[in-house]
Amino acid sequence: MSLRNLVLVLLMMISAHQAMSIAFTSRILHRFSEEMKALRVSRSTNTSVRVSWPEKGSMEYYQELVSGDFQRQKMKLGSRFQLLFPSEGSKTIALGNDFGWLHYAWIDIGTPSVSFLVALDAGSDLLWIPCDCIQCAPLSASYYGSLDKDLNEYRPSSSSTSKHISCSHNLCESGQSCQSPKQSCPYVIDYLTENTSSSGLLIQDVLHLSSGCENSSNCTIQAPVVLGCGMKQSGGYLSGVAPDGLFGLGLGEISVLSSLAKEGLVQNSFSLCFNEDGSGRIFFGDEGPASQQMTSFVLLDGKYEAYIVGVEACCIGNSCLEQTSFKALIDSGTSFTYLPEEVYENVVMEFDKRLNTTSTVTFKGYPWKYCYKISADAMPKVPSVTLLFPLNNSFVVHDPVFPIYGDQGLAGFCFAVLPTDGDIGILGQNYMTGYRMVFDRENLKLSWSRANCQDLSNEKKMPLAPSKETPPNPLPANEQQSVSEGHAVAPAVAGRAPSKPSAATPCFIPSCFYTVRLLHLLLLVFYLVSTCV
Repeated sequence: MSLRNLVLVLLMMISAHQAMSIAFTSRILHRFSEEMKALRVSRSTNTSVRVSWPEKGSMEYYQELVSGDFQRQKMKLGSRFQLLFPSEGSKTIALGNDFGWLHYAWIDIGTPSVSFLVALDAGSDLLWIPCDCIQCAPLSASYYGSLDKDLNEYRPSSSSTSKHISCSHNLCESGQSCQSPKQSCPYVIDYLTENTSSSGLLIQDVLHLSSGCENSSNCTIQAPVVLGCGMKQSGGYLSGVAPDGLFGLGLGEISVLSSLAKEGLVQNSFSLCFNEDGSGRIFFGDEGPASQQMTSFVLLDGKYEAYIVGVEACCIGNSCLEQTSFKALIDSGTSFTYLPEEVYENVVMEFDKRLNTTSTVTFKGYPWKYCYKISADAMPKVPSVTLLFPLNNSFVVHDPVFPIYGDQGLAGFCFAVLPTDGDIGILGQNYMTGYRMVFDRENLKLSWSRANCQDLSNEKKMPLAPSKETPPNPLPANEQQSVSEGHAVAPAVAGRAPSKPSAATPCFIPSCFYTVRLLHLLLLVFYLVSTCV
């Protein structure tokens, strides 16, 4: 047999072996087969969520297939932008007692766009704004001492890009109670603060964002999001807290962050940074510097319901106290910090002992029990407060006290913690001060690093304001989103964690191995042929 014929036989044998190796490496199941349906139902952790299963050959069937293809392509291509932030800039502001001591940001919604000053709340999921108001807070600037322009009310009929969300939509939590699947989806959110709620209808419209790039046509993005048309508010929302809306940053599928990640716009993470002077920054897609410390989010009732972390111990000065471990919700929508009763007692007593000053006093109108007057001589040295997390990660609270001012200036200060019932505390925005807090939703981790929020360029350039005069980049809306609880309760339990999107389909190890081996053998064969001819 000639060498050429020998080579051809060898090539045929290799090809046959390759085919046999690949053919039996896995079973292939159609996405909408009965076996896949049973598997999806068995993996569902939430029995109240309906499993959508389209009828074969129907319009919905093909829409689901196309939607899935688009999602996989987005995941293969990766995130389109490194960072995004509201089109009016990444700045956040704290407006003091008139606005509940929370941090706010200006956002633009609709076409033409309308501006809203929304509170930033990591303890709930839904973005809602006052809309076609039946009962809303006053929106006139004259009602608030710290505003220089009126707040706005949203009207879906005035936006050419608005759409009502129907009761059949996957994100409509109230869908089963609707009289008709085509009816507009209602929402009602009751918050932990007594008698505080928001209710209305779910709407889809565009949120205007910026990537901060320069001289590019892709700097401004119109991202389709689901938001609450808040027709009726109650409680604190009528008396100064979030009068122009609330931006839920929680883990639920209905949150803006979940939408941005699903659309492949940014990584599934965001950061908040608050300065001592009340200024701050917010960035979508920020994963933080390599030098940051981190801790994992923990389960609550077997689920990742919210940004819950486990604190192993509280330290006052150089003393780490026993019986001070607890779980805590990281919540920018809560002004101050709350500790479980037993932990609270141990911490405040140690703080009071180490302060080594006169006995506590009461400042009228302030909720804290441990408050102190400042003498004319000097400010006493305030002991440090540190929270210990697993793997020796420490979180030093840079602003543990709240200053009290009188007619003559600084009159005293209070240890800014309060007791709460139950075993879950809340680390509010006052204890986040001075840090760049990164909420990594994809890897379920909280990270932090000391930062001047005016300059977050430790490792990469982070734009602080949007570029000017850049055309919009509209994105297609996606009605076929996956099912999840859009439940939002702040500052307690927010929506359940979004399911992690699978990466691009990997090839099976046997197939990959034989494919690589075959390529090497083919190269060898062609080399032999070329040298022997």
